[in-house]
Amino acid sequence: MPSLVSQFPAAHPADALAHFSRRLAFETDCSDVNNAQQNGEQDFVLLDVRSPAAFAHGHVPGALNLPTREIDARHMAQFPPGTLFVVYCAGPHCNGVHRAAAKIAALGLPVKEMIGGVTGWLDEGLALVSGDAQLSRGAGEGISCAC
Repeated sequence: MPSLVSQFPAAHPADALAHFSRRLAFETDCSDVNNAQQNGEQDFVLLDVRSPAAFAHGHVPGALNLPTREIDARHMAQFPPGTLFVVYCAGPHCNGVHRAAAKIAALGLPVKEMIGGVTGWLDEGLALVSGDAQLSRGAGEGISCAC
């Protein structure tokens, strides 16, 4: 009897290549965002799409706050054409990041999700910032992302 892993055969390598390549067109992760920041290679705008209260309590360094509900053509016009946006929210339990990404894409702009959001950032051992302070796990507990 096959294991639960092999019960369903793996996809053909060409199909797997297409699938995983497609996912990479839509997603990036916290480690890659941090690496780009640390190496001076940030060729994207990092948007925290949570509420201003959640952002103020703790956010990824270098992120701008633009709540999902405020994403519109007027706000996005401040960025040069062709800007790549990387959006994040509270974490994998929140679909606000998907609403934000859909709104940005509907405006004809390139967008990727930073998978994991704040939860993923903290899971990687990376610190959030709040003003001049650094925060660690537990930061923002009880504050709704309101996305």
